[in-house]
Amino acid sequence: MSDAWLVGRARELAMSSGGDVEGQSDAVVAEADRLLAEAQRRGEPRMVAQVLRTSCLVRLSGAHSPNETDPLLDEMIAHTRRHGLTVMEAGAHALRGRRFFLGGYEDEALTSAARALAILDEDLTPDTLIGVRSWTRLLSAVLVDIGQLLSQLGVYEIAAGVFNRAGAAIRGDGGPYEIAEHMINQTRLLLGWGLRLERVGQYDKAAEKFLTASAIAAAAEMPWRNSQPTRLSEAPAADQLPVVGAAHALARPGAEHIDRLRSLGDIAASPRELIMVSIALARCLEREDRFSEAIHVLAGAADRLLNDTTENTLRLCLMREFARLSGSEQTEVGANALEQYATELEHEMWQMGESKVTSLQTRREHERLSREHGAISQQALQDPLTGLPNRRALDERLEALVAAPGEQPLAVALVDLDGFKGVNDRASHAEGDDVLRVIASTLRSAVRGDDMVARYGGDEFVVLLPGAPLSAAEAALGRAVDAVARLPMDLSRGVTLSIGVISLRPQESAAQALARADAAMYLAKRGGGNGVAAVAGDTVSEPNSRSAVAVEGAP
Repeated sequence: MSDAWLVGRARELAMSSGGDVEGQSDAVVAEADRLLAEAQRRGEPRMVAQVLRTSCLVRLSGAHSPNETDPLLDEMIAHTRRHGLTVMEAGAHALRGRRFFLGGYEDEALTSAARALAILDEDLTPDTLIGVRSWTRLLSAVLVDIGQLLSQLGVYEIAAGVFNRAGAAIRGDGGPYEIAEHMINQTRLLLGWGLRLERVGQYDKAAEKFLTASAIAAAAEMPWRNSQPTRLSEAPAADQLPVVGAAHALARPGAEHIDRLRSLGDIAASPRELIMVSIALARCLEREDRFSEAIHVLAGAADRLLNDTTENTLRLCLMREFARLSGSEQTEVGANALEQYATELEHEMWQMGESKVTSLQTRREHERLSREHGAISQQALQDPLTGLPNRRALDERLEALVAAPGEQPLAVALVDLDGFKGVNDRASHAEGDDVLRVIASTLRSAVRGDDMVARYGGDEFVVLLPGAPLSAAEAALGRAVDAVARLPMDLSRGVTLSIGVISLRPQESAAQALARADAAMYLAKRGGGNGVAAVAGDTVSEPNSRSAVAVEGAP
């Protein structure tokens, strides 16, 4: 399978994870895990990050314990941070927030949302290695993840802003699925917002939200139909998607929605969908003076949600509706007293919700400042062109490894670019800078996470491979040589690598190790370049065949 097919299939699984069909969840998770194992074998960082996201999503969306996702989330956060994949790092924190929310830890979920927002507050530069269009689609997907989390937390105004930002990206580069998903997410947000506004007596504003939600749901019909290769039938979205059917019914309650909502209640895949459909159905029944049936619907939904720890805000909306309809059987004085008490309680909870918004913004600003401070500290040790550690960071790390006997064996490699001078002469220094960035990313991807790739200066890099025997280091660096040689010409400009690698000797200094690696690199150059020369004691491997031969007087 090609890399493009692998990423595309992972994306399809992520798309299908929103509405899990009974019996399919385990199969989807198993396939996602197989794709992840293959992506990790190939090692391309962006591909690994995207498939990690899918593996997390299918677990969080299906009938799996949120705890199962923790190791994958840890891996995704560490991986995206290590490779500088800023947008995907924000996405990892958004998914961690969803995991906290599903576990009933709303405060921790709020902190994760703030962290994700702070990351995306930075100046973002499209990743040219995957293309601007693919990068924009990733950004919109991550924004949707954040918006969904904020909506579940009841932070509706900020969630609306995030969805608007996602919409701007989707309008330019999204396909039918992204457009439909975005519109349905907006519909879901507006319904939750409207129900919350009703609880504090803002009925006119709530009605506006419901009408807008219904209009957006109607507009989503065409892109939704065009994006559903596995539609259950040719029926409209309102007959198949609980949130769409609920939007139309809440906007204009009536008998025409009753049968549809009963069917949608049976297929509601999440507590949020069940609550929205049940409230909508109860109002349609109430409109027809079928009060007992309406109360029965709400009571049934409450029973189904008895052990659920999520959707606290919407569950209160359900219980308020249940109490309102049940109160019609009480005395007028008692009902009025209960309503007054409930109103005061709701206003107090509204103030708590407002404090949640303030808390989110405060945490977001704290995370932003923390990242800025960390970035300033990192700049002193980072090459601004490639984002790799610079010479100062390399010297500190190498000295520490040389002084730590437990890090032996230690392989030290010096990398030089073949033909790079010609790029600057034929093209421009700007294109030469692009080549250096591509080579730096390819080198970083070819070695382990604990290895260090640093820019040594000009077109030279140094790779430190702690704990790696020389043969293993030579094999890893050989993969880097092959990866660069396979790069498209418009990325590499024909540049290849000459690499010299040595194994640190006992009592050898950092400067001596670098000098020997430099001498080994020139052996690779003399062998024609595009290869690795490995030196251990008095033995060198031929640069291209990589077979060991004795060389008298080797450095």
